[in-house]
Amino acid sequence: MNFPLTNIPERTQKPRQYGTTMVMDKGMGLAGVRDFLSVAAPYVDIVKLGFGTSFVTEHLKEKIAIYREHGIPVYFGGTLFEAFLIRNQFDDYVNVLKEYGLEHVEVSDGSITIPHVEKCGYIEKLAKNFTVLSEVGSKDATHIIPPYKWIELMKAELEAGSTYVIAEAREAGNVGIYRGSGEVREGLVQEILTQIPYKQIIWEAPQKAQQVYFMELLGANVNLGNIAPAEVIPMESMRVGLRGDTFHLYLNKPETTTSTNHR
Repeated sequence: MNFPLTNIPERTQKPRQYGTTMVMDKGMGLAGVRDFLSVAAPYVDIVKLGFGTSFVTEHLKEKIAIYREHGIPVYFGGTLFEAFLIRNQFDDYVNVLKEYGLEHVEVSDGSITIPHVEKCGYIEKLAKNFTVLSEVGSKDATHIIPPYKWIELMKAELEAGSTYVIAEAREAGNVGIYRGSGEVREGLVQEILTQIPYKQIIWEAPQKAQQVYFMELLGANVNLGNIAPAEVIPMESMRVGLRGDTFHLYLNKPETTTSTNHR
């Protein structure tokens, strides 16, 4: 850090197993990626090329190479996986991952219905060669999944080989673990945490209030996803108590602050 300050929570260091920031790139150009990483690379753990943007992005291999130069893995959004799957092109999708040298893959069923046993089968297959992130939750705001079902699905997907389960929110943060207003479904979150290790959950949290909620609940080293590139530095400042929303969170506390009240 640039200045000597006490009462700053200890952040996990890259390559992080938890305390990760997953960024959603929705179409930045090559110059934009370079500029972004010139200031934010230490705080970016993984980048998702959102939904199906990778299909229409020019200079895709060059873009992935820039991230790779900074030691940042890239993966395609789960919507692209679903687009291949619904067209009976799963093998083609695996070939695309290999062609672009990707080591991470997202398995989701937010836009199409996949029997869960079948979804876990895809996770198991892909986990043999890739690091799998599987997303739980629907993009349909009218499809409300009860807490026990979230837990059941997350457990099964971790057991099938997922390294992380992603709690669905979309890029707007208004479905899944959130109400249409963006408000956190706190009861759902708390119940999930009684059964699923918090270090293996990436909470999609594109809105600042959502990020604050999870920092207050789980500390500076909570896994957060769908973060806009322009919000990475502001959010990292917030993680360590240097933004008004979390300014008092770590004051008058031990120098090293960690969350121990969840599995």
